[in-house]
Amino acid sequence: MSTSEQAGQPYHHGDLRRALVAAARALLEESGPEALSLRDVARRVGVSHNAPYRHFPTRQALLAAVAAEGFAALSARLAEIPAGAGMAAGFRAYLGFAREQPGLYRLMFDGGLRKSADPALWAVGERAYAGLRQAVHSLAPAADRAAVVAAWAQLHGLALLVISRQLADDLVRDGGLDALAGRVGAILEAGLRGAGAPPETGRPEIEQKF
Repeated sequence: MSTSEQAGQPYHHGDLRRALVAAARALLEESGPEALSLRDVARRVGVSHNAPYRHFPTRQALLAAVAAEGFAALSARLAEIPAGAGMAAGFRAYLGFAREQPGLYRLMFDGGLRKSADPALWAVGERAYAGLRQAVHSLAPAADRAAVVAAWAQLHGLALLVISRQLADDLVRDGGLDALAGRVGAILEAGLRGAGAPPETGRPEIEQKF
């Protein structure tokens, strides 16, 4: 940035929107989603506290943009997994993403974002979920929605246990966590290959998206 409104000079920033999102991501990892404010983001970028409103009318809008970037990054990470690598590889990749950016990961699944009211965020979340759905169906073509949700629950649950530091030390040190992720993925894969999915009953409207 070459000038600043805070200094009484004309506002200018080459790509303020991009800078605000990047600053928000950095602050997420420092203090978590709950403490993030537009004023703090503006201060980090070096612009006036009013400047972010040029791109994000509300704090919620900024958080949605950051979460959308997170889902896109997660999709890209999962897309790097070689075809046929199995659920163990998927678990390692997913868990690696959550471990590296726990603040961003928590934000992505924050119910306060109201994804159903944000078509862009909903769409990018669905692209991330589609990779998991495809992996499950490659192992069990007849798998129903509940089977996909079960796989997601294992992934998400393990990620939250890790970033909340709820696992015993011996499971996370010396590469143990990577091995655990692979083992949990392998157990899920064996179940899908061996038994497939039970017939779908009850509520057909089980959620398919993030």
